[in-house]
Amino acid sequence: MDVHGTVADGFEPVRDAFVRNFATLGERGAAVAVHRDGQRVVDLWAGTKDVDGTDPWERGTAQVVRSATKGVAAAVLLLLHQRGQLDLDAPVGHYWPEFKARGKERVLVRHVLNHRAGLPVLDRPLTPEEALDPLRGPEAVAAQAPAWEPGTDHGYHALTYGWLVDELVRRVTGQGAGAWLAAQITGPLGLDLWLGLPDAEAGRVGRAGRVEGPEPAGGLRSRPKRSVTAAYEDPASLTRRAFAAITPFPDQNDPAYRAAALPATNAIATADGLARFYATLIGDTAGAARLFTPETVALARAEESAGPDRVLVVGTRFGLGYMLHGSASPFLTPGSFGHPGRGGALGFADPETGIAFGYVTNGFRKTVTADPRAQGLVRAVRGALGL
Repeated sequence: MDVHGTVADGFEPVRDAFVRNFATLGERGAAVAVHRDGQRVVDLWAGTKDVDGTDPWERGTAQVVRSATKGVAAAVLLLLHQRGQLDLDAPVGHYWPEFKARGKERVLVRHVLNHRAGLPVLDRPLTPEEALDPLRGPEAVAAQAPAWEPGTDHGYHALTYGWLVDELVRRVTGQGAGAWLAAQITGPLGLDLWLGLPDAEAGRVGRAGRVEGPEPAGGLRSRPKRSVTAAYEDPASLTRRAFAAITPFPDQNDPAYRAAALPATNAIATADGLARFYATLIGDTAGAARLFTPETVALARAEESAGPDRVLVVGTRFGLGYMLHGSASPFLTPGSFGHPGRGGALGFADPETGIAFGYVTNGFRKTVTADPRAQGLVRAVRGALGL
């Protein structure tokens, strides 16, 4: 396998781990980038642009990152809070009056970010066409009764998270989350990261698809414990219903899906775009001042939800919009915050070490939160730092 790119002195183990992903874990095409204290120290790519093709992956190749999108979208709400435009402890209905129906008057903005809103499912799933309409998803969530008393427990809002975030941003700013992100963050910083892919960038995005590989060593495995398997197989479970809030799920290679803005699932990024995004959250980078104040970083990674997850049926940890380091989703250190994408992608920041990490792939595995390819790369970074 020809691996392209560079690694700084001391980070050679990351290249070795990247090569192993292709040699032993069924990788088809992927890239990884690592920034330390605002400087790029790893920038690698290899394989094919399309999971089922032969054209080579290039430095600017981008991929859909699935739920790694959630960490990107969370930054929009936290920045609005940082700027005084959004109160995390206000009821969602204060900004979005129609939302208050059916017992949701006490759902707070922070409950959207920490997965305690009680709204992971829809009684009537949306069709793909409805899901791509920026009005239909928020309307469906506003009409939905909570599955549990909001604020009392947590469960992963796999798809509904996106409609909740998008409508809050729209009510506060007049723009959807994708447009606000492009105008305020990714555009000014020149990041190769989009929530709503512009037509001009469509040629850079590879085709994604399912790939098989050996059993991962940890996280939500391909053969998880019986309770997890049962939850995914039971049509009436919160697990199955949460992931079926759009039925059938859209083709992630469809240009219409990529052009839409679904803040839970369909951001598209290069590995370096994802890593630079997180690098800019926690520190100054070349030509850009940090986005998050220390107080906002503290909000992002202060534990808000922990323990058995009503949807994922394993123990999870969340701050405000971000997964936190734990057994279900290991990051670099206990102080890291970020978000994985189901089956592959991963982005996170670690303020203590100054590390920002981005990994994207065109081959999606069955893993949910801890893909073995991403985890091998994270362990290599940890080793390079002597942690």
